[in-house]
Amino acid sequence: MKGTLLISNVTIVNHDKLPYKGDLLINNGKIRKISHALSDRAEHYIDGKDKNWFLLPGYIDMHIHGSAGHDTMDATPSALHQIARSLVKEGVTGFLATTMTQSIEAIESALANIALFENSEDEACLLGVHVEGPYVSKKRAGAQPVEYIILPSIEQFAAWQKISNQRIKQITIAPEVEGGFAFLESLRGSQIIPSIGHSDATIEDVERAVELGVSQATHLYNQMRPFHHRNPGVVGGVLVEDAVKVEIIADFVHSHPQAVKLAYRSKGAKGIILITDAMRAKGLQYGDFDLGGQTVHVSKAGAHLSNGALAGSVLTMEQAVKNMKAITNCSWQEIVAMSSTNAAEQLKLTTKGRIMEGFDADFVLLDEKLNVQKTICQGKVVFEK
Repeated sequence: MKGTLLISNVTIVNHDKLPYKGDLLINNGKIRKISHALSDRAEHYIDGKDKNWFLLPGYIDMHIHGSAGHDTMDATPSALHQIARSLVKEGVTGFLATTMTQSIEAIESALANIALFENSEDEACLLGVHVEGPYVSKKRAGAQPVEYIILPSIEQFAAWQKISNQRIKQITIAPEVEGGFAFLESLRGSQIIPSIGHSDATIEDVERAVELGVSQATHLYNQMRPFHHRNPGVVGGVLVEDAVKVEIIADFVHSHPQAVKLAYRSKGAKGIILITDAMRAKGLQYGDFDLGGQTVHVSKAGAHLSNGALAGSVLTMEQAVKNMKAITNCSWQEIVAMSSTNAAEQLKLTTKGRIMEGFDADFVLLDEKLNVQKTICQGKVVFEK
């Protein structure tokens, strides 16, 4: 049968049931059959016999700026293609191209480029845009250039959504800044995820923001008012709010391993979304790179501006998953939740994030040590080790 793929003798893993040995038949990019043993004929075959392979829903990275020498803010089709092509090596089948605080012209140029972008078959799927800044706190800017930070504008953001061809799916905002709560109110009923980040909000501000729809926290711990037992801040607020899922950069540079473990114990796997927050240096040699017009020095210690501020990461999703497993000893099901299902649910993607008949055939095939063996997008093998 043309356009079909039969995957057999693999351990199928979903977030909500015990892993089991099985076979899958894929046709036209969709999962058509799942059974303990299929005898169907297909055009292509993957047999995991004697290999102890695990089949998981493909990883979804909701927060990534760049990779392989390219950045979303380059605002070229080539940059997006190169990023999308590089991500499949780490098991990623879908991502949000993430912008950063820059001039209005630069942001609009990046959004206009994304509006016209069409994926090639050998790439991770661009699922939309994560707008990080410019509606953030100057006090918690981090690597977001302070000179471009502005107050939230409902009209401006509506124009940006139009420019992007309705592809904005997430926005990072500091709700406590002037106009922040009104901005959150304006997003109600939309499909856009409001994420609290680069924020100096008090615990009371966080509670109000959650009431207004904030359902995610951008890179937990980093550039947010820290926890104090008499003033829990943003960190304390998002850790105890069940309605908020927290992004974690599990590179052990952005957060101490024990802080990652604390988040896991507090939120559980259902409350965590693994991200990379990677910049253009990912996958390249150490050296100096550009991030929004700023020089970033990338070394074994991470990616830093000249003032010492962290400036994104060079983390892969493959390594993020390995690190999370190493520090928490989480289950295979919990890995699926944190690397795929939670993101799919946040983005309201009804055919991604789990392995089920009728769902998209987006998978990562791992060995028992969590090394990526193959990545499959829309039923096609796009990466093989």
